[in-house]
Amino acid sequence: MEEKSQLWEEQLPYEKFEAFGPEYLTDAELIAILLRTGTRDCNAVELARQILALGSQTGQAGGLLTLQHISLPQLMSIKGVGKVKAIRLKCVTELSKRMAKESFRHGIRFEQPVTVARYYMEQLRHLEVEQVILVMTDNRNQLLQDMVLSKGTVNMSVLCPREIFLQAIRMQAVHILLVHNHPSGDPTPSLQDIQITHRIQEAAQILNIPLVDHIIIGDNTYASLKELGYLKERKEL
Repeated sequence: MEEKSQLWEEQLPYEKFEAFGPEYLTDAELIAILLRTGTRDCNAVELARQILALGSQTGQAGGLLTLQHISLPQLMSIKGVGKVKAIRLKCVTELSKRMAKESFRHGIRFEQPVTVARYYMEQLRHLEVEQVILVMTDNRNQLLQDMVLSKGTVNMSVLCPREIFLQAIRMQAVHILLVHNHPSGDPTPSLQDIQITHRIQEAAQILNIPLVDHIIIGDNTYASLKELGYLKERKEL
């Protein structure tokens, strides 16, 4: 009887989905569908609740944001979550970030710092290490391509102007931007951020591929070195 009851509870999210649609499912029920099964002592919905609570137990964000911050080993530390289930959950998290980014991309122009910040916010704000992205745009300020330049602490040796402008020339970029995150959540530019920006801007002026801005992403906030007045006024050659 207990096994039958547990099976029924595990199937409830599917039944609810078919009857009302995914928007009526709780966060735990959505995750339960991804998990598919629980354990002998814990159905899939209860297992999902344990996952959602894991973040707060480890001093990180709880709820759905847990999936952004939690590692595979931490997920697998929960009884009933093996490697396959853990990888499935992390892949869904990555898909959600990419879908949000892709839906925002079409037709936008990177003319305002807030537009750039919104585009990269979900990709960068949850990272625990600094990541620097080179953004290349066309003459209408629309995205041609972006690429990760470095992961880890930003420093002068990593951000090589030569590599940046080789990529920009290869893509026939008209403008470039730099975007990176501060894992602390505070986007206030450091002295090193400012120095790097000036170094790249000097090279940009020589090659006539302007550095439009350097955006620093914090926790749901950002700083624009252009808006803060740290970008030097461009001189005509």
